[in-house]
Amino acid sequence: MKKFYIASSFINIDTVRYVSNELKSKGYIQTYDWTKNIRASTFEDLKEIGCQERDAVMEADFIIVLLPAGKSSHIEFGIALGQRKRILLYSPNDEVNNFETTSTFYHLSEVEKCIGTIDDLIAMVTK
Repeated sequence: MKKFYIASSFINIDTVRYVSNELKSKGYIQTYDWTKNIRASTFEDLKEIGCQERDAVMEADFIIVLLPAGKSSHIEFGIALGQRKRILLYSPNDEVNNFETTSTFYHLSEVEKCIGTIDDLIAMVTK
């Protein structure tokens, strides 16, 4: 079965958990659940979490990036892009197409954009 990783920010933790649970209920395997972490308080914590997240992205068949996302999510996006993995970029609104704030990498052909509801994203992943 397909392995996945979800990149996002702490403000989206409930959405990350929802998507993870939905995919796991359909037989997908999550490579790492960073939502179980507490916020890092030392550089050693950051290093350990970084290693786990890097390895999880490398192990995944595809990643999902839920916007808004922070620095680490965009690094994970870059790792996946460099590894030629399937990348699904989710935005609840059309912010990815706002020329003033978008990223060049959001518009590469390897990136599948989903704009809409979170259930639209889940349907896109599982089609």
